This record gives sequence, C-alpha cells and structure tokens, in this order.
Amino acid sequence: MIHFIIGEDNRFINKQILETIDKVMFTEKTEYKKHPYWDYNSKFIEIIKRNIPNKIYILDIETPSNTGLEMARKIREKDIDSIIIFLTAYKDEYKETVLENEFMFFAFISKQDDYQTILTEKIKKALQIISKKKAIRFLDCGILYTIPTKDILYITTDTQERKILLITDYTTFKISKSMTEIESLLSNDFIKTHKSCIINKDRIIKIDMREKKIYFDNHEAIDLLSRNFKKNVKKELLACS
Repeated sequence: MIHFIIGEDNRFINKQILETIDKVMFTEKTEYKKHPYWDYNSKFIEIIKRNIPNKIYILDIETPSNTGLEMARKIREKDIDSIIIFLTAYKDEYKETVLENEFMFFAFISKQDDYQTILTEKIKKALQIISKKKAIRFLDCGILYTIPTKDILYITTDTQERKILLITDYTTFKISKSMTEIESLLSNDFIKTHKSCIINKDRIIKIDMREKKIYFDNHEAIDLLSRNFKKNVKKELLACS
C-alpha cells in the first residue's frame, strides 16, 4: 500500500495533484490511498506520527498556518524512509533555504513550470525506489523490527495466541499486529495463498497444486494453499516466469 500525503492550500492545485496521482497509479498494480490536506494543522501532524508504510509526501512550501519546510523537519525527526516532494510557487525564493537543510528531499518542483508533467515523472521514480526496498520495518510493542524480505519464507497466523507469525530462515517472529497491517508493508514479491497465509514468491521452489502444498528453497513445506487462492497464485507465478 502506497500512502500519498498532500499538503496544498490551493484547492484547485490540490485537486490536480490528486488527479496526477490517479493517472500514474492507474497503470500500477499496487494499492494506494490519498490523504489530501489544505493546511498543516493538527490532523496533518497526526498522520505524520502514524506508523504507516510507504509514504510519499507532496508538500506546498507555504500554507496559512505553517510551512512545508517545518513539516519536513517534523517528518525527518522520526522518519528517514518516506519520500518528500516539495511543490512551490516560490522556487527561487526558497531553493537556497531548502538546499541548505538536510531534509533528504526527493524533488523540488516549481508551480510556474509544467508541474503536473514533472510531478508525474517524480512519482514514477519514487515508486521505483519504494519497490526496490529490501526490508520491511515496523514497530511492535515498543520494538522496532527491520527484517530483510529475502529472509522471509511466509507469514501466517497463530489463532491460539492471536498473533501473526513471520517465518524466516533463522527464527519465527511473533507479532501483535493484524494480517492486514503486515500485508500493507509488503511488496509485490509476496502473494496470498490462504486467508491466513502470505508467501514470498522468490523463496518458492515448487507448488503441488493437487496436494495444495508449497515447497520453499530451504526444504521447508507448508499446506496453506486454499482453493479460493489457487487460481490467482497460478496466474501470478506464471506471469513472473
């Protein structure tokens, strides 16, 4: 899931940004959600603090109550992964200020240029960066986990303990999150094979469709392939071959 967080007080431009996002994402297979704001108010601060993955911020430099520069500072206090795109009508005025600060921003676009075309290209590049992430990172019960995706075999549920089990080569992580929350962190390298199981496609060595059994490259095997997901699993894996 990609989360686009837009801070833009001009409602016409805000609408154009949303339309640009929709056009780019129309050809993508990734789910996304738009979070438009017309001011950097308390609700905007709340979403900065929320522990949601794959954020792409599109920030106007000036809004009635605050600046995009100050919001970038707040974002970077605890979040070094999200992508920040600045959009402003005052590029020359703010360019030096932005460059002098360590916002680790991705792009600085002038509204006086053909900004929708430029924004389209920047969003596409941002999506490429996100798709190349090789680890998932999340906070659970006060512990920050960073787990390389190549190490993950599959993810399933423990109904007795009501926890998510993230199975890797070296250990099993028991996580107090929902399957939906974990699923939102994952890239297209993962696929659902059962209502309570997600597998890493890169770690599969073979699938026995008749026996409904999945074999991994470390010789482990599971039988979490349900009839409802067989058709989609077959389609996805053949598309990858």
